[in-house]
Amino acid sequence: MYQTNNPIIKHKVGLLNLAEELNNVSKACKIMGVSRDTFYRYQELVNDGGIDALINQNRWVPNVKNRVDEQIESAVVEYAIEYPAHGQHRSSNELRKKGIFVSGSGVRSIWLRHNLENFTKRLKALEDKIATEGIILSESQISALEKKAQDDEACGEIETAHPGYLGSQDTFYVGHLKGVSRVYQQTYIDTYSKVVH
Repeated sequence: MYQTNNPIIKHKVGLLNLAEELNNVSKACKIMGVSRDTFYRYQELVNDGGIDALINQNRWVPNVKNRVDEQIESAVVEYAIEYPAHGQHRSSNELRKKGIFVSGSGVRSIWLRHNLENFTKRLKALEDKIATEGIILSESQISALEKKAQDDEACGEIETAHPGYLGSQDTFYVGHLKGVSRVYQQTYIDTYSKVVH
């Protein structure tokens, strides 16, 4: 009989103990609602590493064999910063013209590893590179930064100087209370500090 106070593995230990008590693995698995394969996997873990081996460990290990070469990965990252407005398939096609063969999904997975998966993050990486290296911008980079500025303005992103400088207010109908009449809620948001009243 195995003993544990760990609530994470109590169910697994209970399965092993029940199988030992009933002296029947199939019946224990049926009662506990798990497969026999799972039981034997738990039993093997306990035999190899003791009861603490039942605690879930992250078994995901990156398969380095499936990754592209470092040169290709750095070329994809450089291209993403050079042309932040291009999507994954366009980037793949343009890189292919330069002799760098990587699929659109390969470009996407590289972007995910380097935190460049969307237009905003690629622009942020470009702005960081401008701040650190002081590079001269190309036309595509300038147009991408201008597009972002226009999008921010169109989406209502505004700059405020201090708390109380600008606020936004909304009123909406909550419902009807018997004997009181209609109930409305007024919400005020200070756009600088983002405090809601």
